[in-house]
Amino acid sequence: MDRVAIALGSNVGDRRGHLDHAVSALRAFLVNLAVSRYYDTVPVGASGPQAMYLNAAVVGDSSLAPRVLLDALLAIEHERGRERPYVNAPRTLDLDLILVGDAVVEEPGLSLPHPRFRERRFVLEPLAAVAPDLRDPVSGKTVAELLAASASAAGSGAA
Repeated sequence: MDRVAIALGSNVGDRRGHLDHAVSALRAFLVNLAVSRYYDTVPVGASGPQAMYLNAAVVGDSSLAPRVLLDALLAIEHERGRERPYVNAPRTLDLDLILVGDAVVEEPGLSLPHPRFRERRFVLEPLAAVAPDLRDPVSGKTVAELLAASASAAGSGAA
């Protein structure tokens, strides 16, 4: 069994309903599920104005391979009407596979750890709330350390 971290987000329609549906669906293949509270966040990297996001993170254990996990996440997004008309488009539901144990994977359509999670406070803050000691296999830092570094960078004016 590997410890799996997933980031959840929604900014279209019933945001809470979309996240609640995802958490329920994730229970089918993740055990010992821990769910953060839901956080209202501003859109990051959006092209044009977008509604606020509702974000969360879940951590659980799974014996599924990373590609199988990713396919399951994409199926849950599809159930909630996720469309991808352009990069960073608004979304009913976004499920990002952040970490799968100590796996480091670089394949078409699958990068682990998630390549941008270390810079995304909207991922790190909820993830640190449920799994502060979870370790990034690339940097060797815990989620709590990554969050602290992101807060320091924000406070110093760094990007």
